Amino acid sequence: MAQIVQMKGMNKYFGSLHVLKNIELTVEAGEVVVIIGASGSGKSTLIRCVNGLEEYESGQLTVDNRPLAPKGGNQKSLYAIRKEVGMVFQQFNLFPHLTVKRNIMLAPIKVKGASEAEAEKTALRLLDRVGIGNQAEKYPAQLSGGQQQRVAIARALAMEPRLMLFDEPTSALDPEMIGEVLDVMRELAREGMTMMVVTHEMGFAREVADRVIYIHEGQIVEQGKPDDVFDHPKNERTQAFLSRVLSH
Repeated sequence: MAQIVQMKGMNKYFGSLHVLKNIELTVEAGEVVVIIGASGSGKSTLIRCVNGLEEYESGQLTVDNRPLAPKGGNQKSLYAIRKEVGMVFQQFNLFPHLTVKRNIMLAPIKVKGASEAEAEKTALRLLDRVGIGNQAEKYPAQLSGGQQQRVAIARALAMEPRLMLFDEPTSALDPEMIGEVLDVMRELAREGMTMMVVTHEMGFAREVADRVIYIHEGQIVEQGKPDDVFDHPKNERTQAFLSRVLSH
């Protein structure tokens, strides 16, 4: 299988704080990798390095066969990588002054040079795909949080990414809206989208992930198939974390 992401000995600091420690990780095409761990363990920083939102200090990072240079290096491949990597954040980051449809059309027109008609067709198709085809002419403020997050997913998909990154996509949502966003993500996984997902939704991780990675204090402490990690964690830190989160 083609490797979409390769991290070799990757380190990241915030000042003197060593946030990611010698990360060794590969993600293969079509694989769904779910990253779990306590708040502040480095999960979000890890995936933000993949599209250059955070710069790492040392080691190696390759995304879709393009090396992404460490801090201070030549970032000439960054633009190409960002065109191929979709990202969905905790906050929806939609443009409030644009309709839902225009939010999705913007990047294909500006970045890929798509025509208005082409971009509109794509936007409407993707809104149908995420289950809100009837909301195209509304503005973000007129939608629920779950609907806004589905627009954000459609917007990322409009660039036809090779890889989708999700940074706690349901943590800002009311409980009744979480399911509708996870359903869209399940569907993407079924369709073979390569995904890296940071989440606290353990049921989703168990059901959808090909591999679960547990990060503790900036280190990958354990990884494996969901049933192995959840039912038979080898590391005592993983055991302690899971007994805490699964007992809630």
